Formats: sequence, C-alpha cells, structure tokens
Amino acid sequence: MASLRVKPGQRLTVSDWHSNSHQISSNAERQRWGSHCTRQEARGLRSETSNKTKWDEQDTCTRLSDRIDEVTKWKDSLLKCLEDVDTEIKALTTVKESTEKALAATSLPLDVAIECLTLREGRRGNDLVRDPVEAELHKEVEVIDRARKVLQQKVSQAFEQLCLLQEVRQQLTFDLRHKIEALDVDRSCLSLNVNSAGLSLKLSPSRVPPGSTDPQQWEKFSHYNCNRAQEEMRASTQLREAMRVIMGQTHNELEAQRVACDFALRKRHRELERALDELHWQQSNMKEEIQEMENDLRGLEDDLQAKMAPLKLAHTRLETRTYRPGADLCRDQVQHGLTDEVQQLEGTMTALKQKRAQSQDVLHALSQQLTRIEEDIACKTSSLSLERRSLDTRSKLIVPPEKHVPETDTFNRTLSPVKSRQLELA
Repeated sequence: MASLRVKPGQRLTVSDWHSNSHQISSNAERQRWGSHCTRQEARGLRSETSNKTKWDEQDTCTRLSDRIDEVTKWKDSLLKCLEDVDTEIKALTTVKESTEKALAATSLPLDVAIECLTLREGRRGNDLVRDPVEAELHKEVEVIDRARKVLQQKVSQAFEQLCLLQEVRQQLTFDLRHKIEALDVDRSCLSLNVNSAGLSLKLSPSRVPPGSTDPQQWEKFSHYNCNRAQEEMRASTQLREAMRVIMGQTHNELEAQRVACDFALRKRHRELERALDELHWQQSNMKEEIQEMENDLRGLEDDLQAKMAPLKLAHTRLETRTYRPGADLCRDQVQHGLTDEVQQLEGTMTALKQKRAQSQDVLHALSQQLTRIEEDIACKTSSLSLERRSLDTRSKLIVPPEKHVPETDTFNRTLSPVKSRQLELA
C-alpha cells in the first residue's frame, strides 16, 4: 500500500490557531482605539490652534494699531518741533541780517580810513613821514574799530547758533523721515490678511536685524531730539534779544574825526604843491646845463673821430715803408716826418680824451643831480597823487553812508597782514 506524503514544516495545534486569531483581533481593536484617540486629539488641536491663530492675528493687528498710534504721536511732535525750529531760524536770520546792516554801516568809514592809510604807504623816500594826517587816520580807525567789535561778535554768535539750529533741524528731519517710513511699513503690515496677494514663506523671518533698538532706546532717541531742539531755540531767542539791544552808532565821534582828517589832508596837499613847484624850476635849469655839456661832448667826440683817419694814414705809411728791401730801408726825412706826425696826433687825441673824460664826469654829476631831482619830483608827484586820491576817497563820507554799504562778508572781514602791519607802525 502506497504511503501518503506529508508536507514538510511545523504544524500548529488548534489551540495555537485560536490564540493567533484572538491576537490578531486584539491588535486590530487596539490599533483602532489608538487611531480613534489620535483623531480626537488632532481634532482638538485643530480647534485649539485655529482659535489661537485667529486670536494671535487679532492681537498682532491690535499691537500694530497701537504702534501706529504711538509712532504717529511722535511724528506729530517731531513735525511741530521742526516747524518751531524753522520759525526760529527765520527769526534769527532776520535779526542777524539787521545786525549785519548795522555793522556794514561802519564799513565805509573804516574802508576809507584803511584805504587812505594804504595809499599813503605808497609814498617813497623823504615823503614817507609820520605826519599829522597819519596820526588822525589811525585815530579814526581806532574809533571805528571800537564800535564794530561787539556787533561783529554778535554776528559770529548768530552764525554759530544758526549752524546749531540747522544741525538740529537736520536731525529732526532725519528722525521724522524714519517715523514716516516706519508708519508706511506698519500700515502696510496692518492692511495684510491671509487672502492678500504676495504672501510667502521667508528665510529666518524672526531674526534680529543689525542696528535694532528696544522700545526704551527708540523713545529716548526721539525725546532727545525734541529736547535738544527746545534748548537750542531757547538759546536762539536769548541771542536775538541781546542782538536787538546792541545796535548803536557813534555818529558824532566819526563825523568829528572825519573833519579833522580832511583838514590835515588838505593842509598836507598844499605843502606838497609848493615843494613840487620849486623842484620843477630846478629841473628846468639843470636840463639846460646838461644840454650844453652834451653839445660840448659831441664836439669832442667829433674831433676825436676826425683825428682817427689821419692817424690811420700815418700808421699805414709807416708800416708799409718797413717792407723796403735792403739798403733802401733807410730812416730818411719821410720816416722822421711820419713818426713826428703820429706822435703829434696821438698827443692831441690823448688831450681830447682827457677833456672828454673830464666832461663826462661833470655830465655824470649833473645827470646824477638831475636824477635826484627827478626822483624827488616823482616822489612828490606820487605823494601828491596819493593825497588827491585820499581826498577823493574821503569825499564818499560826505554822502549818507547807507548809499555806500559794501557787499562784504562781515563774518570773515579782517585786515590783511599788510594793512595790519601798517596800522602797527603808528
């Protein structure tokens, strides 16, 4: 009888089979319960996070709105402070210009006095004297300078204060511009919602950008700018009041000194005219004598030139006769006559040259004296011209000074080193 072949492998018992089925059912029940719990937790988390997201978004909008209100408040404060600074700058500029006009009113007499001193420094030789005119002009400069110092100081202070106000204004403008830009950014953020276009995930959006500040630093910065602006405006107001007080003139002293200077100048002008007339008379006589001497010198020169041809002729004859041959090279009467002729011509020319040299010395002395006279005439003429120019320059002081206010930089108006040295000579 054939045997039944059994499939190789381990055989389970019925009890093992029931245990395995029960285990599979238990695992399925447990997996479904775990899934049910996970689903319930997920639903709870979804509900919780959905509400929290809405509340967080609402809270962010509220904070943005509060921040916008706070920044707007500071923007309005900065804008008001900036308007006050602009008003103060305009007021200080107006007072400064008035002070400059008061200072410029003294510029014409000072310019005229310095110009006269400078012109008279052009005198040369013996005319460069310390006369009463120079003393009066230096006195006039001192009188005017005393009236200018305080005004010049206040104008300089106003210029420095304007620079400070401009610096404050620039800082306020800088802060205000940043506040406006920050408002635009925050308002743009406030207007966004989940349905807005252009939303995307960003790389590290929660990073802290370089240069970030905390709220205390931010508020302190704007508070400092406003406080500094207030301090500079108070200082500017005090300076304006002081500048209004210091606007005075010493017209009577300037007028008295002008009359004294004009009188001294006219007196000196008349003295120079008399001295120049005397020098012109001496110059005319000296030129006549020089002309006579030059004529005589030309005669001597003509005589010397006239003797040159006969001397050349005698020299040539003597030299030519030295080539006679042999015994014919004889010292005959012709030879002696030519020798005597040469000696006589040379003696005559020597005497003429001596007299010419003597005449030239005399002419040189006359020319030197004439040169001294002409130099003195030139000095006197130049000095007289300078005195006339000084009188013409000072004639501007007769016209009301406001018609001659020069357009100069009163902030940097100082005497040149040459003029300062000239004033120190007094």
